Amino acid sequence: MFNRTTRFIAATVLLAASGAASAHTGHGVAGWGAGWAHPFSGLDHMLAMLAVGLWAVQGGGRRAWLLPATFMAMLAAGASVSMIWQHPLPVLETGIALSVLALGLLIALSMQLPIWSSMAITALFGMFHGYAHGLELPESAAPFAYAIGFLSATAILHLGGIVAGVAMREKYAMLAKIAGGAIAMSGIGLLAFPS
Repeated sequence: MFNRTTRFIAATVLLAASGAASAHTGHGVAGWGAGWAHPFSGLDHMLAMLAVGLWAVQGGGRRAWLLPATFMAMLAAGASVSMIWQHPLPVLETGIALSVLALGLLIALSMQLPIWSSMAITALFGMFHGYAHGLELPESAAPFAYAIGFLSATAILHLGGIVAGVAMREKYAMLAKIAGGAIAMSGIGLLAFPS
C-alpha cells in the first residue's frame, strides 16, 4: 500500500507543479472522441473533477454519489445553456480556476458542510465547467456524441477521485488533505497565470 500511496503523492505533486493548462482553447471538435479527450486536455478540468470525487468520499454517506451526480447534471445544464446562448462569459476561466482552488481547500481542511450547501457549491462549479464545454459544442459535427464523451470522461475522473478517497479514508486521511492542498495550490497557479 505504501508504494501506491507514494505514487499517488508523486503524481499529485507533479500535477500541482506543472504549468497552467486550459481545456478551452477554441479548437474544433468532432464527436465522442473529442468530447472524451476534452476533460483530460486541461489541468483545470482534471483537478476539479477528481476533487469532486475526493471531497464527496471525504464527506461520506450520500455525498459519495450526490456530489458527483450534481456536478454532472450541472455540467450538462451548463453545456446546454452555452450551446444555446453562445456568449463567452468574462469570468468563466476565473470561475473554473476558483473551483479548483475552493475544492482543494475544502479537501485540505476536511470541511464538512451541510449536504445542500455541498451540493450548491458543486452545482455552481459544474455549471462553470459545463458552460466552457458547451461553448465548443456548436463547432462539432456531432454535438450529442461530444457531450456523451465529456460526460463519460467526467464520470471516470469523479470515479478516480472516489477510489483515491476510499483508499485514503482510514489510515491515510492526511494524504487526502495533502492532495487537497496540492489541488488548491494548482488553483492559485491557474488564477495567477490564466491562459
